[in-house]
Amino acid sequence: MDSDSDFLPTETLQDLDAAHHMHPFTDGGALNAERARVVAAADGVMITDTEGKTYLDGMAGLWCVNIGYGRHELPEVAARQMRQLPYYNTFFHTTNRPAVALSQKLAEVTPGNLSHSFFAGSGSEANDSNLRIVRRYWEVLGKPGKTIVISRKNAYHGSTMGSASMGGMAYMHSQGGLPIPDITHIGQPYWYGEGEGTDEAEFGLVRARELETEIRRLGEDRVAAFIAEPVLGAGGVIIPPDTYWPEIQRICDAYEILLIVDEVICGFGRTGNWFGSDTFGIRPDIVTVAKGLSSGYVPIGASVVSGEIANALYDSGEFNHGYTYSGHPVACAVALENIRILQEENIIAYSGEVATPYLAERWATLGDHPLVGEARSCGLMAAIELTPDKATRAAFKGEAERVGGICRENCFRNGLIMRSVLDSMVISPPLIITKDEIDLLVERAGLALDETLEEAARLGLMS
Repeated sequence: MDSDSDFLPTETLQDLDAAHHMHPFTDGGALNAERARVVAAADGVMITDTEGKTYLDGMAGLWCVNIGYGRHELPEVAARQMRQLPYYNTFFHTTNRPAVALSQKLAEVTPGNLSHSFFAGSGSEANDSNLRIVRRYWEVLGKPGKTIVISRKNAYHGSTMGSASMGGMAYMHSQGGLPIPDITHIGQPYWYGEGEGTDEAEFGLVRARELETEIRRLGEDRVAAFIAEPVLGAGGVIIPPDTYWPEIQRICDAYEILLIVDEVICGFGRTGNWFGSDTFGIRPDIVTVAKGLSSGYVPIGASVVSGEIANALYDSGEFNHGYTYSGHPVACAVALENIRILQEENIIAYSGEVATPYLAERWATLGDHPLVGEARSCGLMAAIELTPDKATRAAFKGEAERVGGICRENCFRNGLIMRSVLDSMVISPPLIITKDEIDLLVERAGLALDETLEEAARLGLMS
């Protein structure tokens, strides 16, 4: 049955949206002045708005539609599960078939000795759970003073009070009394933006060793865990130097702290392997998953922990934490079907062996554009750094992120969705993207860059 909104014209929908809908991470006044773009349909890597314009979705929604749009199997599984058991909680010594099966499947596909899943509704919730889990773990082991979590500047771990505090984005910390106590941040491994004049390999070691310095400053007896994304996603697709993660792993092994790897973006094939931990040789104690877990078709997240952590919590009585929708049967059933498709259709192998090298080759050509200082990629996530001067990596004249915003709008105009992060542009397309679609993506990105260069020069932004 169609809803009433299916028959409303775009302008009416925009008016209603402005009157009633609060958007995340949005200047509401500016949005209401411009009016929202109303997305109506999607298939494969393409989305269509209510005006009939199509766009190649270079962001896979929000880093999440890994298997692409329009897979009928997932809604069919959801409908079947809703008819059988639409909801029941996992409190009070109760479980359900999809939650059991998904927890077993996650133990199978996640790296290392991770074996137990605590389910949530999102990556933000799962990272909040991680904060509770690691503090409770050390409490149970008789070390209640180990409460501090070390993170990185410019990291994104969610937007709840706990997860946003663990994240390192200054603009988020400027609102709502963040960060909460016992969260500290070290530098990010951003060689292009912060390593000027240094050798990239040495820069990676220097940034990794900030973790050791911070542990020693705080005291090993106070530090509970270090949390990090394999590749900083929302921070601008910051790919660490090859030296970075081996040194981080050495430090975590040398000290009594837990390693939380936030795989919300990198997990389920984004870096060309099942997990970013596989790509970079990381041995996590906990991984955070969401987004690609269900390819965004339903909300679900999880903290997948080692048996050692799970058993410590089991042996200590009740763990006073949980969500109404932990282990939701419909969400778990859809996630299971998503993983089945990833496995049986060899989508991750395709993304790693075919799409990844081809995107790397074609994306690198954008580095020749006069507005681009660097074009980098890891798996099917990539970034271009915009600059008025390649040699000096200079910033544009005037307000930061203005040129990035101009480029983003030019991408939309050319039928491409790319995200701007300050004055860089990032992509994260569905894993099923074909070579022809990669060619189209790069072609449209090039057109947007040409238009942005012309507009930035006209506005006097080329410093």
